[in-house]
Amino acid sequence: MKFKTNNPYYHIAYWLILIFTLTLIFGRSWNEVTSAFLFVCLMLPIVLGTSYYFNYYLVPKFYIKKKYFKFGLYTFYTIIISLYLESIVLMFSLVFLANFEMSNISPNAQDTILLSVMMYLLVILGSVLLMAKQIQENKATIAALEAENKNLQRSFLEIISNRKKVKIPYEDIIYIESLNDHIAIHTQNSTIKSNEKISHMAEMLPGTFLRIHRSFIINKEKVTSYTYNEVHLPNEQLNIGRSYKKEAKTALATY
Repeated sequence: MKFKTNNPYYHIAYWLILIFTLTLIFGRSWNEVTSAFLFVCLMLPIVLGTSYYFNYYLVPKFYIKKKYFKFGLYTFYTIIISLYLESIVLMFSLVFLANFEMSNISPNAQDTILLSVMMYLLVILGSVLLMAKQIQENKATIAALEAENKNLQRSFLEIISNRKKVKIPYEDIIYIESLNDHIAIHTQNSTIKSNEKISHMAEMLPGTFLRIHRSFIINKEKVTSYTYNEVHLPNEQLNIGRSYKKEAKTALATY
């Protein structure tokens, strides 16, 4: 299982909200928003490092693999290191933000335990949100893999053509074309028409097929060459749709 959230905006939004929230909390405590903001910025690398190390290394490497002892041990080490780094940040903040005057910082802000608890509560909150996002993505991935596996178990495409059930071997299909009210499946020897929708075809076909245009699905095994704008098939040249170019380029380059 690969734990990775593909949307970077999810992470950016969370950390911006975190900075804003902490700045408000410490800003009210100190009656000094600028100092609070600087302090939060100093603390943020520790929170970031702890959160991502926990989520992207400890959880997938130990917890998911049910190595609970090592997971607990390395989590404990992570907390100790984080607390040590946090103490350095606190000392640095006293020097530059409070000028060694403890009276410049409210009692709540002086409480290292309170700061530690707040820090790890925020890390846990971020972990829960991230895990929820990952679970949602993994469910979608598993569903896609199950559908892909089901398609691969068959070596043919089964459709209705002229009120008859027709089985077309995948290896015979060159490309599928969407026309006004039907689709045309172009094979090596013939063209078979059906009332199926091309979007449904895209879901039914295995990974050897690629949609390059709202009107075209190609068999990647039949591609003889391609450019950024076109795909060349035996006796055929098809345009790549604007919204499909990035995906098509990646899929064809890695196939």
